[in-house]
Amino acid sequence: MERGKEQGMVVSRLMPQQNPLELLQVKFKEVEDGFRAWLAKQSMPVEAAVVTATSAAQGAAIGAFMGTLTNDVSSSLPTPPQASLNPQAIASFKQAQALSGGPLIQARNFAVMTGVNAGISCVMKRLRGKEDVQSSMVAAFGSGALFSLVSGFGGPNQVANALSSGLFFALVQGGLFKLGQKFSQPPAEDVYYSRTRSMLDKLGLGNYEKNFKKGLLTDSTLPLLTDSALRDVKIPPGPRLLILDHVQRDPELREKQ
Repeated sequence: MERGKEQGMVVSRLMPQQNPLELLQVKFKEVEDGFRAWLAKQSMPVEAAVVTATSAAQGAAIGAFMGTLTNDVSSSLPTPPQASLNPQAIASFKQAQALSGGPLIQARNFAVMTGVNAGISCVMKRLRGKEDVQSSMVAAFGSGALFSLVSGFGGPNQVANALSSGLFFALVQGGLFKLGQKFSQPPAEDVYYSRTRSMLDKLGLGNYEKNFKKGLLTDSTLPLLTDSALRDVKIPPGPRLLILDHVQRDPELREKQ
């Protein structure tokens, strides 16, 4: 019994001290995952309302910050006499105001864009059971159209402006979605190291994932790990002890041994 306690103390001493920032990130991720799990159990109207409100609040905060940067520009814009300008000039002036307004104006604009986009995306995902480029473009069209109506962006014809803005937002969002898909796909080999990666991250040894890949130590080899196998892939003694101790303590891995 005492020997087991001593081994536990040795392992705890070998365990690297985690960065407080990393601990905060882990805690935040746990809260976020818990919130998403709760949200997934709600009805579609409740989920859409919560997602729209939270995203609008985030957008408003970003917009207010951006508005502080553009406040000087908007204050420097002269107010022209309305009678001396044609409708096209007035529309151009409103566009400049929409793009360079103060914190409140930008907070409103960003809140509409992000809130509507997130809300429509949520509804489309519930209805279609997946999140794809079509759903993304529909959400972007809605956010672009409402942004145009709320901000006054565009010419005097509000309906045409809303349609053109929505179409522009949809095309941009569709292109970004496809581009993100192309660059976010992990290498095919990574599917064989998902459990290994999780184990190493939990132990604070994520930098040794490349050693596992170099030695072809996949998830299926975890129950078979030995000190010599880890030494062959150039993992130092301390991390080797932590990894082997984790494997021995994991009930699922221990059953496969």
